[in-house]
Amino acid sequence: MGNIVLNKNLNEIDKMKSYYSSFLSEKIPPGGVFSAKTPSCSITAYKSGKVLFQGKDGETEASRWGKPESAGAAAVKKASPTHLPPNISTMSVIGSDEVGTGDYFGPITVVAAYARKEDLPLLKELGVQDSKNLKDDKIIMIAKQLVKILPYSLLTLNNEKYNELQKSGMSQGKMKGLLHNQAIGHLLRKISPEVPEAILIDQFAQKEVYYNYLKGQRNIIKERVHFSTKAEGIHLAVAAASMIARYAFVQHFDNLGKKAGFTIPKGAGAQVDIAAARLIKTKGDGCLNEFVKLHFANTEKAMKLANK
Repeated sequence: MGNIVLNKNLNEIDKMKSYYSSFLSEKIPPGGVFSAKTPSCSITAYKSGKVLFQGKDGETEASRWGKPESAGAAAVKKASPTHLPPNISTMSVIGSDEVGTGDYFGPITVVAAYARKEDLPLLKELGVQDSKNLKDDKIIMIAKQLVKILPYSLLTLNNEKYNELQKSGMSQGKMKGLLHNQAIGHLLRKISPEVPEAILIDQFAQKEVYYNYLKGQRNIIKERVHFSTKAEGIHLAVAAASMIARYAFVQHFDNLGKKAGFTIPKGAGAQVDIAAARLIKTKGDGCLNEFVKLHFANTEKAMKLANK
């Protein structure tokens, strides 16, 4: 699917709106001027002057109005750490990130997402950034668009499996390493024969430690793999992966809340102790295995609260 970005002034956008008047949609995204959908292309114009053309005839439709903006002009412009390729922010990259590792309730979700260099202006226009900077409702709105645009692989480690692995002696770091490697492998097969210029993992362990986690595994991905902290600010692929992972995490979290019968809190603070204690009182302590990461200190605190 083509994703083309044009830069237009508001007068030109008004002309475009008039041209597509018979295809206009009532749903306009935040900051948008109009949205239109032809049989083979979706057009969205923003107050910033960006006009996005998406669909199999996106390039043809955009050519009616001018030449597309270069990918590099809208890509992340922050300097990359010296151990990374100097132009990585403008490359076609698989980015990988995870969500939920520090939350007592809910699963770990890992996402690898592929952003081609020509997708970067579109991702920037959609507001893709580190999911930690945005509230969940904004993340969900953007992620719903991302899953339609980008090839990605999503893996969810539910609480029962997490607790089983942790009880067997596996560290959370190793679980994350296995999940990242598997998600990247899935995505590489999905986009084959296309090959990304780089693979960037939001670093949670040193490179040597990461590959030590993978010892004994088949299909360990090493070629063109790079690691960096704060990778969401280095390439939009990692930021997109972070947002899709958060979107999936929130969905799972909401489902757990429905099973619990009340809204469960995120994080690992005192409020989750109270919520877990409430679960114990209503469903028994055996239910926790489905809802929480049992080895967190919150479990002992919740048991004490429940027994008061």
